[in-house]
Formats: sequence, structure tokens, C-alpha cells
Amino acid sequence: MSWLALALSGVLEAVWATALGRSDGLTRPVPTLSFGVSLALSMAGLAYAMRELPIGTSYAVWVGIGATLTVSTAMITGDEPASLVKVLLIAGILACVAGLKILH
Repeated sequence: MSWLALALSGVLEAVWATALGRSDGLTRPVPTLSFGVSLALSMAGLAYAMRELPIGTSYAVWVGIGATLTVSTAMITGDEPASLVKVLLIAGILACVAGLKILH
């Protein structure tokens, strides 16, 4: 259950990071609300997972999932240019996340 909570909280990290970028300095109500709710839920999921998983592994997986989804979303929506090198590097991050799961 801890790994599922960790993965979901990593997804929510991407939600809050994207919402923060779209909030225009926390001045737009809907993205700001989305940021606040997803941030709180993401932190709660991370805290829950860390009750059973080591802090280093938990944090690395949480950040890896969040960063991967955030940059992938930005590339898909056209907010950030995509390239083969970026895609390969993102795949490397995911491989590292999977490796941490396998080792634990």
C-alpha cells in the first residue's frame, strides 16, 4: 500500500507543479486552488509512504515520478520543446525509479 500511495503522491506532485506554473504567481483562482489541494494531498501521500519506506527512497521516487510527469506534460502541451535527448533522459529517470522499487 505504501508504494501505491507513493506513486499517487508523485502524480499529484506533477499536478501541483503544473498548477503552480499556470497560477500566474498564485493570482488565478482555479489553478491556485488546484495547486493547494494537490500539494496537500501529495505531501500527505508522501508522509504516509514514509511510515514504511526509507526517506531517501521515498523522496527519490516521489520526485522522479513528479518531475517525469511534469516535463512530459509540458512537452505534450507545447509549453516546453521536446527532443529525443529529453525523452531518453526522462526514460532514464523512470528506469532509476523502477530500480529503486526493485531493490527495496
